[in-house]
Amino acid sequence: MPTYDYQCDACGHEFELYQGITEPVKKKCPECGKRKLRRLIGTGAAVVFKGSGFYQTDYRSESYKKAAAAEKASSEGKTDGGSSSGASKAKAKSPTSSGDA
Repeated sequence: MPTYDYQCDACGHEFELYQGITEPVKKKCPECGKRKLRRLIGTGAAVVFKGSGFYQTDYRSESYKKAAAAEKASSEGKTDGGSSSGASKAKAKSPTSSGDA
């Protein structure tokens, strides 16, 4: 449910009202009681989409984020093992190249 801004044209009172989209626009001012209330056009709050059909990373629970971080860390450990074998190959080549010089 969105939050709407209202202003009274009689007394100038401004306030926000949390109401459903299908609810009728309020007309009576809570301060002066006159029917001079109007709803202002504003930026409003952000719309939150929930349910299936949206991006996977949106609105994930903390437990999901922790599990994803742990999985990412474990997969990075596997890539580090591959890069260390590349380093050992570089070490094996360096004595050969120093022998050529």
